Amino acid sequence: MDFLSDWRTDLGGKRNFHNGAGGTYDCIAIMSYYAVCKAVTSFHEIEKMEENLILPAFRKLRFVDINKPFWRKLMYRAFSTAQKHCDTWHDYEMDVAPYENSRPIYYEFTACPAAEFAKQFGFADIMPALCNVDFAAMELLHARLVRTTTCANGCKCDYTICGDQDPYAKEHPEYRDENGYRRNK
Repeated sequence: MDFLSDWRTDLGGKRNFHNGAGGTYDCIAIMSYYAVCKAVTSFHEIEKMEENLILPAFRKLRFVDINKPFWRKLMYRAFSTAQKHCDTWHDYEMDVAPYENSRPIYYEFTACPAAEFAKQFGFADIMPALCNVDFAAMELLHARLVRTTTCANGCKCDYTICGDQDPYAKEHPEYRDENGYRRNK
């Protein structure tokens, strides 16, 4: 709790929507757990914890297929709405590119409270375990995330989202970098 005593009191609860109930606190709770249990906890276990928190909501949406224009447009609208909330609360700084038919959706974060917290308190080594869940979430929607950097290892977290059948995904193969981040070429 000492971590949160004077840090970003605007996160979570009714004042903030990001990542649902609890908002960014799920990442901060995992980092706090890691601070205490680092000697007996693996990177893989941290990644599984984050997946168990985030993916249940996406599993309920398996009927969504981003390969279909209706769902792609609806997803774009969801991101545009999220940007408006970010602009109101100034927690995440988010920019969504204009929608273009038959093109991947693009948006980026240039500020992320979880990444800020990790950098401030020395948890950057487990950020890949927390960021990688974005790939798994998109896969549940018949989508592919193409990402080259995150706020934790760069100056922005870029999201290019296309259908899992889109040639764009094949043009940007995924790999894991030396720190454990899932990334694309």
